[in-house]
Amino acid sequence: WHFFSRELKNMEASLTARDRVGIQDFVLLDAYTSETAFLDNLKKRFHENLIYTYIGTLLVSVNPYKELDNYSKKQMDTYMGVNFFELPPHIYALADNVFRTMLSEFNNHFILISGESGAGKTEASKKILQYYAVSCPSTRLLNNIRDRLLLSNPVLEAFGNAKTLKNDNSSRFGKYMDIQFDHQGGAVGGHILSYLLEKSRVVHQNHGERNFHIFYQLVDGGEDDLLRWLGLQRNCQHYSYLVQVWDCAKVSSINDKSDWRTVRKALSVIEFSESDIEHLFGIIASVLHLGNIKFEADVRGYLLGIPAQVLQQGLTHRKIEAKTEEVLSPFSVDHAVYARDALAKAIYGRTFNWLVNKVNESLANKDSSRKTVIGLLDIYGFEVFNVNSFEQFCINYCNEKLQQLFIRLTLKSEQEEYEMEGIEWEPVPYFNNKIICDLVEEKYRGIISLLDEECLRPGEATDLTFLEKMEEKIGGHPHFVTHKLADQKTRKTLDRGDFRLLHYAGEVTYCVVGFLDKNNDLLYRNGKEVMRQSKNAIIRHCFPSTEPDSKRRPETVVTQFKSSLVGLTEILMSKEPWYVRCIKPNEAKQPGRFDDVLVRHQVKYLGLMEHLRVRRAGFAYRRKYEIFLQRYKPLCPDTWPNWKGTAAEGVRCLIKHLGYKSNEYKMGRTKIFIRHPRTLFATEDAFQVCKHKLGEMLFCKPICNAEDTTRIETCWRGLMARKEREKRSWAVKVIKKFIKGFMTRNQPACSENTEYLAYVRQNYLTRLKENLPKTVLEKDSWLTPPPIMQEVGYSPRSCLHRRAMVLISLLLKLQTSSMFKGKKENYPFSVCRPFLDTRISKTYSVPVVKYDRNGFRPRLRQLIFSLEAAYLVEEAKIKQRIDYSFLKGVSVSNLSDNFLILHVTCDDTKKKGDLVLQCDYLFEALTKLCVIANKQNCFKVVQGSIRFDIQPGREGFVDFKSGQESIVYRAKNGHLTVVRAEFRQC
Repeated sequence: WHFFSRELKNMEASLTARDRVGIQDFVLLDAYTSETAFLDNLKKRFHENLIYTYIGTLLVSVNPYKELDNYSKKQMDTYMGVNFFELPPHIYALADNVFRTMLSEFNNHFILISGESGAGKTEASKKILQYYAVSCPSTRLLNNIRDRLLLSNPVLEAFGNAKTLKNDNSSRFGKYMDIQFDHQGGAVGGHILSYLLEKSRVVHQNHGERNFHIFYQLVDGGEDDLLRWLGLQRNCQHYSYLVQVWDCAKVSSINDKSDWRTVRKALSVIEFSESDIEHLFGIIASVLHLGNIKFEADVRGYLLGIPAQVLQQGLTHRKIEAKTEEVLSPFSVDHAVYARDALAKAIYGRTFNWLVNKVNESLANKDSSRKTVIGLLDIYGFEVFNVNSFEQFCINYCNEKLQQLFIRLTLKSEQEEYEMEGIEWEPVPYFNNKIICDLVEEKYRGIISLLDEECLRPGEATDLTFLEKMEEKIGGHPHFVTHKLADQKTRKTLDRGDFRLLHYAGEVTYCVVGFLDKNNDLLYRNGKEVMRQSKNAIIRHCFPSTEPDSKRRPETVVTQFKSSLVGLTEILMSKEPWYVRCIKPNEAKQPGRFDDVLVRHQVKYLGLMEHLRVRRAGFAYRRKYEIFLQRYKPLCPDTWPNWKGTAAEGVRCLIKHLGYKSNEYKMGRTKIFIRHPRTLFATEDAFQVCKHKLGEMLFCKPICNAEDTTRIETCWRGLMARKEREKRSWAVKVIKKFIKGFMTRNQPACSENTEYLAYVRQNYLTRLKENLPKTVLEKDSWLTPPPIMQEVGYSPRSCLHRRAMVLISLLLKLQTSSMFKGKKENYPFSVCRPFLDTRISKTYSVPVVKYDRNGFRPRLRQLIFSLEAAYLVEEAKIKQRIDYSFLKGVSVSNLSDNFLILHVTCDDTKKKGDLVLQCDYLFEALTKLCVIANKQNCFKVVQGSIRFDIQPGREGFVDFKSGQESIVYRAKNGHLTVVRAEFRQC
C-alpha cells in the first residue's frame, strides 16, 4: 500500500491542466477502456512537446526525435524534493520520488525501462543517472563514484550497442544496474549485470545495419600510432566484418571520432590501466583481422599474443580423440569459415563479459555496512522485424516473463492497498500470459526443451527437424502455428521454415533457420586450447586453463538465458517496482510525426491498457482524508474555514453536502475512494469556482478606505485573541488541577490528585538523586520525604530494610537514566513511576508480545531473566533459551514505543535468530536485564529502522515512525512497521 499511497498526490496539477493539453494521468481518463481515447490523449500531448504522461506512478514516454529544453540543471532543481504529481509529468519526477521514497522507507527499488528498439530506453536510463549525479550529496569520494557510474554508459554502449534498422544506437544486450546509496543518499557504489549479448552481430549484420560501435570508433577515431601498431587502416571498407552492408559504415547521426574520444576518457576515469586498454584494443583489432582471413594469407596472430602458426592450425584443423591418441583433422573451407566466425564471436563475447566485470570492480563499494539500492533495468523491448530469428525469440520470451511479473506486482500492490483500507477487492479481468510462458519454457514439452533436445541429440539434427519436432509435440497449442498446421488462408502468410507464436502483444513469425547453430554457440576445443597460449592478459583471463574440457556439451544459449531470467526475476521481486514505458511515434525517426497504427501496436504490447484497467478497477482516485479535506473544505459551510472533528468525519460531512451517491465512493480506514473521474472533476470544478470567489473577496476588491482596513485588522486581531484565549484556558485548567491536587494531597489517590502526587514523587526522587547518603546506615542524612511517601512506606528513615529498598530503587532508576535519558522520547514520563519489582533477585519475569520472524504474527509470551540466560516461555513450555554469552546486543528505537530487539549470535540455520518483542514495562525490563546479565554496554538506541537476523544470511527490518495514531503492521516491503502517536510531554 506504500507503493500506491505515493501515487495519490497527483490530482491537483492533473485536474487543473486537463483541458489545456490533455490529461496528465490516464487514470483520470473517463473512457479508460477505449484505446482510441488513450491514443488521442497521448497524441494531443505529443504535439505540444509534452512527451511524458502518467498512469498512476507508471511513466509513459514518447520519443520526440529532437532535442527538448527540459533537461537542464534548472529543470532538475525544479523537480528536486517536490511531491511526485505537483509538477507536470517528467522522468525527473519519477527519479526524485524513487530516491526520496528509498531514503524515507530505507528499502530497495528498481525502475524497469521498456519499449521497442528506438523508443528511447537508453536515453531514459541516462537521464535518470544524470539526475542522481546532480541531486545526490557531493564529496570527493562520492564524485568519483558518480563519474564512474556516468561514464560506464558510453563504454558499454560502444561495445554493446549498434545501428539497427529501427535505431541508430540500439542496445544489443540487456543491462541491469544497481546504484548503491548510503543512509544520507550519497551514491557509494554500483553493480552491472548483462544479459544475452547479440554475438552473431560480430560476424553478420542485416541489410541497413552495422556491427558494434567500437569497431568504427577505433578505425575512424584511433590515433595514427595506435592504428599502425594494430595493423589497421583508416577505412572500414577494408574489413569483411564491417562491409557486409556497403552503405552503413557512415551514419549521419553518429560521430565515431567524437565517441572514440569519449570512450578513451571514460576508460581512464573507470581506472583501466594502460596495459588493459592496450590489450583490449588489440583484441578488437584481432577480431577485424580474423574476419579477413581467407585461409591462404598471413595471419596477424601477434595482437592476440599467439604465434601465427599456432593460430593458423587452430583455424584450419579440428582435434579428434581416437582411443589413446589425438589426431588433427583438416577442416573443409565451410568448416574453417564456421570455426573462424565461432572464434571471433567467442573472443568478443568473453571480452565483453570481462569488460563488464572490470567496470564492476571500479564501481564496487568497499564499505560493508548496509546500503539501499535503486536498480535500473534497461532491457530490449518486444521485437518484430521482417525476418525474426533466434535473438528475437529470446528477447520476446524475456518480455513475456517481464509482463507476467509486471501484472503480478501491479495486481498485488493494488489488492494490498484495498485490504489495508478495508475496501472489498473486486477481481480484475486480465489476460494471463502464463499459457504463453509455459509454451516456451515448460519442462520437457516447451519450445526451449525441444530446441535443447534437438541440439544435443546424436545424428543429423537440423533446423527443419526441430520444426518438425515442435509440430509433433505442441502442434495443438492455440498460440502456436506453422505452415503445415495452418489453415489455407493463414498458410499463405507463412513460409515452410516458419513458425508463429501468438504473444500477449500480438503475432510474431520466426524463421527457424539458424536456431540450432545460434543455440549451440559451439567453439571447437582446439580453438580454446589455442587461446590459452595467448600472451594477452585479457585473452588468458577469458580462456582460463582452469576451464574444464568436458566432453559433455556446455549449457545451450537459451538455457543459460532462461536461468539468468530466473535470477533477474528474483532480484526484481525483492525490490519495490517503478516503470517507464517508452514509445516510438514513427518508424522514420521524424520529429512531430505520430503514427497512430504504430503507436497503437506498442500501447498493446507494452500492456498499458491492461495496467490502466488494473489501476481503474473499482476506484479511479483515492486520497488521505486530511489532504482531501484540506483541499475541498471551502465547498461546505460546516467544514470551512476550520473543521473541529476528525478528518474522516469532516470528509463525510463534506461529501454529504456535495451530494455524493453511495455507489460513487467508499470510506476506507485512512482514505476516501472515489469510483469515477467525473465525480472528482465535478468536485474540482466546483472548487475552482469557489477559489476564485474567495480570491475576489480577499484581494480583487480594492482597499480604498479606512473602513475596509479596519475590518481586516479586526478579523486578524480576533483570530490572535482567540488563540490567546485558548492558551490561557489551557493554563487555567493546569493550574486548577495542580491546586486541587495540592489541597487533596493527603487524601487517598483519586483523579484530582494523581498527577500532583506523581509530580511530588518525581521531584523528591530527583532531589534525592543528588543527595544520597554514602552508606545505608546514615540514618540522619536522608532527605525528609513528603508525607505521601512516608505513609506508603517510601520513607528512607523508617527502617533499614526500607532504606535499602529505596536505595536499590534509586540505583535502578539511575541505571535507567544512564541508558535512556535524552535518547528515548517517553523516558521522562517513566521517571515518576516506581518499578513494580524493586528487588535485585536472581530472576525477573515480565509479560511480553513476541512477533514471529516470518509474517510478524503477535504471540503472548513471558520473558524471564535468570543469572545465566533469558527464557521466552509460553505457559509452562520454554520456546527459546538465550545464553547471555550469545546475546550480542539489545536495540530500541528513540520514539515512544515499547519495542525491543534482542540480537543473538547464531551460526546454525536450524536455530532461531533475533527476538522482536513488545513490553509494557520496557524500562524496568531492560534495566533488570542490564543488572542481572551484566550487559551495560550492549544497549543501542536507534533512529529509523532496526535490522535483525531472521536466521544466518537472512535479515529483517523493523521500521519506526511517528504518526497520528499508534499502529503495528507488516508493510508491503516485508518490514514490520511500528507507528507511534507523536509523544507530547506535559
